Amino acid sequence: MAYGTPRGVDEVEAFYTDIRGGRPPTPELLANLRGRYEAVGGRTPLLEISRQQASGLEAALGPELRVFAGMKHWHPYIGEAVAQMEAASIGEAVAMALAPHYSALSVGAYMQAIEATGTRIAFRQVRSWHLQPAYLEAVANNVRAASEGFDPEVVVFTAHSLPKRILDTGDPYVDQLQETSQAIASQLSLARWVFSFQSAGATGEAWLGPDILETVDRLADEGIRRLLVAPIGFISDHLEILYDLDVQARQRAASRGLDLRRTQSLNASSGLIEALKATVLEALS
Repeated sequence: MAYGTPRGVDEVEAFYTDIRGGRPPTPELLANLRGRYEAVGGRTPLLEISRQQASGLEAALGPELRVFAGMKHWHPYIGEAVAQMEAASIGEAVAMALAPHYSALSVGAYMQAIEATGTRIAFRQVRSWHLQPAYLEAVANNVRAASEGFDPEVVVFTAHSLPKRILDTGDPYVDQLQETSQAIASQLSLARWVFSFQSAGATGEAWLGPDILETVDRLADEGIRRLLVAPIGFISDHLEILYDLDVQARQRAASRGLDLRRTQSLNASSGLIEALKATVLEALS
């Protein structure tokens, strides 16, 4: 399961309304999101990448297991995928969000979307896979590749921000992000690394920080000039990568005299497929 993406700028308003639980966005919010999609060509490749991940995983798992892809906020919806599974007479399955770190507001919401279908399929839920060795190795390899010939002074690990209220419920999201960051940093023997959030929502409540733009400013004030961003909370290219990092964060860095680069996304790479395969097999066992 993945987040979903509009297929063009003309679908942004309906997509945004779905994200907001059926409440249409204000003209200002809509214009802002439209502008972001227009800045990256009007659409993102998230759906195509998710389908490539599904087909790659199905091939890796072998002929006895099928893989279906459903989106949380756009077509094909999770409910559509579940309906396809029921039509195929599937009685037992593994439910996995394409996000390694658990929060009740993120991965938990994907599982709620399944439950809302009323399906009788018995789902085994994957809560998180943030320390799956193949995932850690794949991210570490991308950090190594991006560092060649660049020699970053600091590596910044990032993930999507969430409302601060999750801290009041014992939600494991922040701890899992720190565990992933520490594991990769140790694997690479990084001289210096920091963690930062990105892509906070415009909801009027407090969100987790520091934000990547704040981190860029702070590091610039310290005299840092070469910065590598590794978005560990995201595995596919979509708006939060292509705009929030490649456009917004890079522009802020350039204005402060920093050379900001980022690692490649895992997308449908062999390393990511191996991580998904291991996670599914662990859930089945």
